[in-house]
Amino acid sequence: MKHTVAEIIREYGPFPGVDNVHGVSFDGRRVWMATGTTLDAFDPDSGEVLTSLNVAADAGTAFDGEYLFQIAEAVIRKIDPRTGEVLATIPAPGDGGDSGLAWSEGSLWVGQHSGRKIHQIDPETGTVLRTIESDRFVTGVTWVDGELWHGTWENDESDVRRIDPSTGEVLERLDLPQGIGVSGLECDGGDRFFCGGGDSPIVRSIRRPRRTESAT
Repeated sequence: MKHTVAEIIREYGPFPGVDNVHGVSFDGRRVWMATGTTLDAFDPDSGEVLTSLNVAADAGTAFDGEYLFQIAEAVIRKIDPRTGEVLATIPAPGDGGDSGLAWSEGSLWVGQHSGRKIHQIDPETGTVLRTIESDRFVTGVTWVDGELWHGTWENDESDVRRIDPSTGEVLERLDLPQGIGVSGLECDGGDRFFCGGGDSPIVRSIRRPRRTESAT
């Protein structure tokens, strides 16, 4: 396993009126962050908040290219990012113990925090299609270039790790400084991961390492 210290590129915030950051997502232009009672979007270049939707948002956030998906309590809501309208609701697999959320290849991927799992689910029904086990509390989840990454946060220690989606084996780990938590996680498709600051009103970007070996 490759093991390095995370390179923090930038911190965004603190954001006015925000106490916690849960899920984060990226729509190609804006970073979305779940703050508990709202889903806010900010410009990753300026850090300026551009949009705020009044929807319950206390865990993971995902974007499928057109719509947002947001976990709150034991449900996942499909949301129109232009209006904030809730278009559909499905049950979350962790029944309230859910954390991160990602979209990849027609499925939602849901972290189950203390259950130490990642579930692939059907976005129409919420049916669990497969489950990956982890050895740490799971926070944010993201897919990029065929790689599955997730955040961990346990005993005041956090890291971001790449895992084998078939076996759950940890392939690479980026350690955050002591006391810095990672809640939501999303990659911009390039060199940045956006990490929710958990119990702080902060979003951090950390550098995504580029793999030199052939993809497996």
